[in-house]
Amino acid sequence: MLRKVFLFLILISVLSADDRWAPNAVAGPVNQLVVSGNACGPAALLTSIRCGDESWQQVSKIIPGSSDRSKLLYIIKAHGMQASQSLKGRKRWTRHGINAEDLEQVAAELAALKGLPSPRSESLFCKKRETPVKLIDRTHDRMRDSLKRGFPPVLSLKRYVFRQGQWQSLQGHFVTVVRVPEKIDRKATSFSFTYFDPWQGKKHEGSFRVPTQPILSADGQSSSCLEVFVPSADIGRKFVKSGEKSFVVPVGVMGRW
Repeated sequence: MLRKVFLFLILISVLSADDRWAPNAVAGPVNQLVVSGNACGPAALLTSIRCGDESWQQVSKIIPGSSDRSKLLYIIKAHGMQASQSLKGRKRWTRHGINAEDLEQVAAELAALKGLPSPRSESLFCKKRETPVKLIDRTHDRMRDSLKRGFPPVLSLKRYVFRQGQWQSLQGHFVTVVRVPEKIDRKATSFSFTYFDPWQGKKHEGSFRVPTQPILSADGQSSSCLEVFVPSADIGRKFVKSGEKSFVVPVGVMGRW
């Protein structure tokens, strides 16, 4: 009954002409916990594949396994246990999870099963002479274009804390973006999005924002990144000490554009 209500709410939302939704968002999120607390990367990728257009749905169907658990285990064992190209002497997937570079390689190998173009990754930090306002415009373009091309983008998030006079990384997480506004104002300082969180496999709302104070940069300087407001996501929150400043930052996105 709960799943029927969930699908109904998504279908109602899809009717909005002001939003760009994942082609097959009704497929719903994959719960990483059916395999491991460190499987957010493979789970977010599998969610993107099955929530994509018909060509990506075909990839989901030919991944061995009859359940989310068996398909996730296949992805981890067949692709995640190969040697990492970015971390010497390590497998792509370990008890620490998987990084964005290796997840991109896994995505390329799965895309090749049906001869599809490989998703690619892009940093969501300010480029040279790119302001945070321009960055939020670029971020929206990437999310919308990937959804339009049939592949819900995989968003890489990371919590940073200002500790001992410097910014430190606490914890990273991958989620799947399934909705963004079709258009935003070119001078917009924020926009909302809907995402599927592999942690417990739930649908949540969030927003990208231009920071009101410097993040990952010195006081008085413009932030080198955006802030993402995801109140339902417990990304590294338990590691933040009382009185410390911490923010969740969108560090990169993998998709098709």
